[in-house]
Amino acid sequence: MRIYIENLRKIYYNDSEDLTFRKEMRVKAILRKVSLLAITVLTAASLNASSIIMGNRNNAAKVNNQKVTKNRELRGVWVASVSNIDWPSKKGLSVDQQKREFLTILDNVKKWNMNAVFVQVKPTSDAFYPSKYAPWSEYLTGTQGVNPGYDPLKFMVEEAHKRGIEFHAWFNPYRLSTSGSRDKLSKDNIGRKKPEWTVSYGGQLYLNPGIPEVDDYVVDSIVEVVKNYDVDGIHMDDYFYPYKVKGQEYPDSAQYQKYGKNFATVGDWRRDNVNRLIEKLHKAIKKENENVKFGISPFGVWRNASTDPSRGSDTTAGVQNYDDLYADILLWMNKGWIDYVAPQIYWNQGFKAAEYNTLVKWWSKYAGQTNTDLYIGQAAYKVNDWKNAKELINQVNFNRNYPEVKGSIFFSYKSLLTNPKNATSSLAQGPYANIENQ
Repeated sequence: MRIYIENLRKIYYNDSEDLTFRKEMRVKAILRKVSLLAITVLTAASLNASSIIMGNRNNAAKVNNQKVTKNRELRGVWVASVSNIDWPSKKGLSVDQQKREFLTILDNVKKWNMNAVFVQVKPTSDAFYPSKYAPWSEYLTGTQGVNPGYDPLKFMVEEAHKRGIEFHAWFNPYRLSTSGSRDKLSKDNIGRKKPEWTVSYGGQLYLNPGIPEVDDYVVDSIVEVVKNYDVDGIHMDDYFYPYKVKGQEYPDSAQYQKYGKNFATVGDWRRDNVNRLIEKLHKAIKKENENVKFGISPFGVWRNASTDPSRGSDTTAGVQNYDDLYADILLWMNKGWIDYVAPQIYWNQGFKAAEYNTLVKWWSKYAGQTNTDLYIGQAAYKVNDWKNAKELINQVNFNRNYPEVKGSIFFSYKSLLTNPKNATSSLAQGPYANIENQ
């Protein structure tokens, strides 16, 4: 998701301090929706009051096999497995070591008064569960396709729910390998079985979104998890078409000639490819289990106002979802194809090119016009770079000024674990001290 982020900052956005905003953004007052969901009250016999912690299955989650109601702020943590960023800490750990590490993660999340984990279960084309569509992950054993000796996803979901923590299964739909080579792919990897479906770009290997059969593969591989595991949500981040690499053209001209004849531009065709996947995936998830949430965590800027004066944000970001990643988030929200959106607003308050407060207001405005819940993706990994030690705390408090914002997700666990500038402790003892809303 965010590998080598600091090395790629200049690709993602223009962060020079002398940039000025294109125009002054007007934010209309958002009327809060008047309809409220009725909340089911549990009897004292069913759960001790101290253990009532919310989930999102039928507005409820399992805690020690009992149901609890939902009426809370989401406080989530991304747990990245690609390149062993967060878990497991390295390849080839024993089953007991892997389990102990994950239990420590859950215990810390609980200690920080947080209530949801977003765990990367298909980081490339490999899986953290037995799958018909993908081999076992190399980040477990060190070799793709080698059985780790247990079902990590089953273990993680069960242990999270024991603690009243939501479990969201995080997928990367198109990424096959973080290198452009097939050398380390197992023989049963889709990249080897269907090399004609693949494309190499920017030193990485991807499934090609321009091939219709790819949709079915991606949807089937994700719905497999919905069928077999008691997950609370299906989660995807900002990797649709890859971030553009200077001097390289994305090599899909043959597919455009074959499939894109009805589209005015290649950009329109690429957006339609992603739109088609999101719509199909939403329908398939809801058909299997209507209570599983489906959400997207996109790059923090949809479009700049200079590009789209009527709807763009008052930003000067060097990357735009709509134009560069071909992700039309507003369409997905308006169509009801996603249950929540969690934009990665990874900049500080006062940052000129992509100011945090400005973007929270912008996303709140457009989420408020739909039935899509809004969570804010926040950059715990940047705390040490920010001058204000209270930046993360101030951001959470600012979010609470907007009823459309239903919570936060922090990238990532390892960054929170280091307690940068005492930010993690300050969250737990400050904005997150109210465990009744946990």
